[in-house]
Amino acid sequence: MRVFKFGGASVKDAESVKNVASIIARYNDRPLVVVVSAMAKTTNALEAVVHAWVNNSGEAAALFIEVMNFHRKIATELFASPNADLENFFTILEAETLALLSAPALEPYGKAYDAIVHRGELISTKIISNYLQSIGQNSQWIDTRSCVITNDAHRRATVNWEETENRIKSVITEPVIYFVQGFIGSTPQGIATTLGREGSDYTASVFAHVLEADEVCIWKDVPGVLNGDPKVFNNAVLLEEISYREAIELAYYGASVIHPKTIQPLQRKNIPLYVRSFLNPELRGTVTKSRLLLKPLVPCYIRKTEQALISVATRDLAFIVEEHLQIIYSIFHIHGLTVNTNQNSAISSSFCVNNDPIILPRVLADLHQHFDVKTNSNLELYTIRHHSPQTRQAICGDKKPLLEQITRETYQVVLPSS
Repeated sequence: MRVFKFGGASVKDAESVKNVASIIARYNDRPLVVVVSAMAKTTNALEAVVHAWVNNSGEAAALFIEVMNFHRKIATELFASPNADLENFFTILEAETLALLSAPALEPYGKAYDAIVHRGELISTKIISNYLQSIGQNSQWIDTRSCVITNDAHRRATVNWEETENRIKSVITEPVIYFVQGFIGSTPQGIATTLGREGSDYTASVFAHVLEADEVCIWKDVPGVLNGDPKVFNNAVLLEEISYREAIELAYYGASVIHPKTIQPLQRKNIPLYVRSFLNPELRGTVTKSRLLLKPLVPCYIRKTEQALISVATRDLAFIVEEHLQIIYSIFHIHGLTVNTNQNSAISSSFCVNNDPIILPRVLADLHQHFDVKTNSNLELYTIRHHSPQTRQAICGDKKPLLEQITRETYQVVLPSS
């Protein structure tokens, strides 16, 4: 058993879908589970639908129809004649979604988000599965919502492992190619949930863990895991091998190639994780498995953009203590705001967070009820694993850090955007 995961860039258009099909054809000698993300920038487009729905702007339905038309165009380019099963799927999904958007937006925001955004993965996998069937590959489409069962923490749902294992093993029973959606699941009551942005990697990890797969391969548009984003950092180096522990650290700090939750389920079953290029599938790429640190051992750089720094102080200038931190983190948890790094002083605490245009204003409003609050926006968070004075200086340059932390292996700094 192998588990493959293809991201949105690998299925961005009809030619890309054909390339994915050619890669899968190389490995059809044994059972295969293929996890697929939404096509191209579909998740962003569906987030715009949610934003319009929540703000009652009247544009949500039109924006969703644009999403459907984008996928219909790809289907037209893939199939020589209309595919009846796919057309029926499109018709039902579109009608169901437009009916939902005609009603008031669901509350809270996370529930509205999950109700709409998960549809991108349903569409992409249905198109690709039907295409493989049309070229003679024995494939089956599975609705991940029926087998990945989670709690109701929308946008950051936690997997119910026992129930999920039972469900996956009840549907993955034949030696064929299965297509499943990344990023999504559902509550036991059937309400759609999502596992966090870029959560398709985690979905692949869940299926591999349950099925005790021989390997997981994430297919990307890079030759493997690099020590920094080549679009941001010069002279990026390919990491040939990474230990499970180091991969967890890199993912935790925001390395975009691997989702933070992906590694631990694989580590428990000692399942190797490969990151390979769908542009050059003959390259070996990067493997994550049990060994020491990195090969080669070099500094690793991570940048998070669109960050905000929230500084919270007590109104009576009393020390920030556990009672205050409990209130602060409870507010973050309620709204689903992730803290990327934080620092405490005697009378204030600072938190670097994603500058989410929907969530952050709500968080700030709640914090203002209890504390004095200051915010800085238009920031970037840099993390260096295996840092040195030279690498720290190269990142900071002449900029003055707003927040800076140094540990034995990790350096983090919040800087104004360039």
